[in-house]
Amino acid sequence: MKKICCNYQFIKKKIQDIIKDNNLPLKKIKIIAVSKNQNINTIEQAILSGINNFGENYLQESIFKIKKLQQYKHIKWHFIGKIQSNKTKKIAQNFSWCQTIDREKIAILLNKFRPKNLLPINVLIQINYDKKSTKNDIDTDQFQKLAKIISLMPNLNLRGIMAMPLMKNNIIANNLQYEKIKIIFNQLKRKYSSVDTLSLGTSLDIKESLFATSNMIRIGRDIFNR
Repeated sequence: MKKICCNYQFIKKKIQDIIKDNNLPLKKIKIIAVSKNQNINTIEQAILSGINNFGENYLQESIFKIKKLQQYKHIKWHFIGKIQSNKTKKIAQNFSWCQTIDREKIAILLNKFRPKNLLPINVLIQINYDKKSTKNDIDTDQFQKLAKIISLMPNLNLRGIMAMPLMKNNIIANNLQYEKIKIIFNQLKRKYSSVDTLSLGTSLDIKESLFATSNMIRIGRDIFNR
């Protein structure tokens, strides 16, 4: 547990140092511990180290963990993997957050399957910020349409954007990608009062993401395996 706790504190300090040294207008940064392939004991150590948010990619594996750790009522589970239609029911039933909505069909199914006794599931739209289409992203031209659809669904709570920049060997090109994400996020915030979350950044690009005003960072290796 000591290793995980030290790693977590190191990451928090790194984030705060970047914010302070660059006078960034950021307050609370939420760290998502990417816990795919981690066992129950390791995740429990992370919980006892003060980590409250966990990101999972693989549905079957994550459901097992959620059930085993259900005594920790304060924990929030984020689904951050690729979503197929046949996964939506279990995601809707077990997760507090879904970060990878990429099309209308998935939104409709999550809304349909979210149990009435639970609060609306918090959702982020995964965007294709540079229009180089990949299988898991949506074109930004469809972004506003999807956001509007989600905002009208009673069992979904539109919270913002999740993005994974395609890092290139050109610093200027990379900076432009982050700037585009920031612009899209600010446009969404102005339109919907529920929007407050930009999930952007991993161990490899914390500084760039904070400069783009990210307030949710996804960290895996540097928490569990550093």
